[in-house]
Amino acid sequence: MSIPFLDLGRQALEVEAEAAAAFARVLRRGVYVLGEEVAGFEEEWAAYCGARACAGVGNGTEALSLALVASGAVRPGQGDEVVTAPLTAAYTALAILNAGGVPAFADIDPETYTLDPRALEAAITPRTRAVVPVHLYGRPADMEAITEVARRHGLLVIEDAAQAHGARLGGRRAGTLAAAAAFSFYPTKNLGALGDGGAVVSDDEALIERVKLLRQGGHAAALRGTAVGRNSRLDELQAALLRVKLRRLDRWHEERQALSALYRGALAGTRLQLPAPGGGQVHHLFVVGHPERDRLRDHLAARGVETAVHYPYLLHEQPLFRRPGQRALPAAERAAPHLLSLPLHPHLSPAEARLVIEAILEFEGMAHG
Repeated sequence: MSIPFLDLGRQALEVEAEAAAAFARVLRRGVYVLGEEVAGFEEEWAAYCGARACAGVGNGTEALSLALVASGAVRPGQGDEVVTAPLTAAYTALAILNAGGVPAFADIDPETYTLDPRALEAAITPRTRAVVPVHLYGRPADMEAITEVARRHGLLVIEDAAQAHGARLGGRRAGTLAAAAAFSFYPTKNLGALGDGGAVVSDDEALIERVKLLRQGGHAAALRGTAVGRNSRLDELQAALLRVKLRRLDRWHEERQALSALYRGALAGTRLQLPAPGGGQVHHLFVVGHPERDRLRDHLAARGVETAVHYPYLLHEQPLFRRPGQRALPAAERAAPHLLSLPLHPHLSPAEARLVIEAILEFEGMAHG
């Protein structure tokens, strides 16, 4: 039996009828950019997050970049540093570059893989202006400690919540834990579109209005430019689909939680380093550590189980982001070669998850035989 890492076709079947009706509504209305569907989704997504306002944009990278500019955290061309974690998709650092900032990196917590507040403090320089904690794999970073460090140094905090739709920390959802948050609606996310899409969420309504200005080229309807903006807009078809899927998001999270618990219970006692429990996570990915990661991955592939590696190349080691005098980040460097993402999504059946488990236990038996 073949078990794909992710099968979005199953999700499409679940929402097909409602999505078709939503698309027909958009087509009949004849407005395809920044219309009623985008406005409706912005209102609904802000309410879901518990925030006051939301701006839909072209993708998650643009969401983070625009949030950095609109908040004033980055002043293009001034050499402003923004500290983030090295274990994340390259788009996090690309967004900082696109905003006109300079990515700087601080080490991760070895248990949660998110930004270590103590390492953050050590990475701050006189040029540091902001911090972008990444809520990695669906788990919020330690925002209380990170925010306290940022407060002492006068830094703005913007959440990279691209993997954390609906995650909670202290009773508050991702999107409300800092000055603003950037979300991605790339198809593989917990809430995904049929293509690219993103949003900025904040309690600062003036910040969101600036994002809306910047996403539209920096001008209002009268086309009188007041800022150097972008062409970065969430379109009506994507917004209509996201509204359909949003109604199912919490149930899909429950399915992820159940599968995560199944994995966790069955794989306890093996050599796998399992994800740290709790933390308000929404299990965007189920990432384990293993001392023989590549051999385990080959074994699973031979048994028909597709896996993934998030992420094979740490950002501070990549040529685009490497800086003179870059210090070693030992926790991230120790973790990265061992991390493996197992299949986990709301439409993965428990029977399929058990086959994944059996294949891992088989490998562990072979390893100890």
